[in-house]
Amino acid sequence: MTSRPAVIVLAAGKGSRFLGPEHKLAQGLGRSTVLGATLRNAIASHLQVVVVTTAGFAELARRHVAARDVIVLPEVGSAGLAALGMGHSISAGVGARPQASAWLMLPADMPLVLPTTLQAVARELALHPVAYAQYKGRRGHPVGFSAELYSELVALDGDEGARRLVARYPAFGVELDDPGVLVDVDTLADLEGVRQAQHEVAAPAPRW
Repeated sequence: MTSRPAVIVLAAGKGSRFLGPEHKLAQGLGRSTVLGATLRNAIASHLQVVVVTTAGFAELARRHVAARDVIVLPEVGSAGLAALGMGHSISAGVGARPQASAWLMLPADMPLVLPTTLQAVARELALHPVAYAQYKGRRGHPVGFSAELYSELVALDGDEGARRLVARYPAFGVELDDPGVLVDVDTLADLEGVRQAQHEVAAPAPRW
């Protein structure tokens, strides 16, 4: 029996391009953090939410979601675990919700993606194997996958993520009035831009 689509918040990366004093996900944003704002929007979509992260951010994630919804992976580059990367994070997140009707991949450093955007992409996964958000024709996040791709998603590993799946299957672009689908926090300049653009309270989407 399938259940609601799940948003997999990917929060296990090193964030090596960000040169601030703390990891980019811990940076203050409004009354929360970058990670907290991303999770707030994901929760407001009324979809399932799973956070894939490392030990350093597990406690922060648990302030927003239940402990059972936080998947803790070893740090990238840990001894004997150099091969772990985006693919492994996706596999772990999907494997944690095998009965979901679809899975949406949302990088944790994208705190401006609206709850309604997550729902809009999720709806298209009833019709398409792969769907992604776009703004003015530019491809962004989240990228979603239907239940038929479960076995391929849980087999992913390494740093390539799901790019091969997106290339292999027909991918549907969902045009949305949400510039946040293109905005991630990779640098200090990105963070300042997000701080200027952020809405203090994200309106929840209608019940799924």
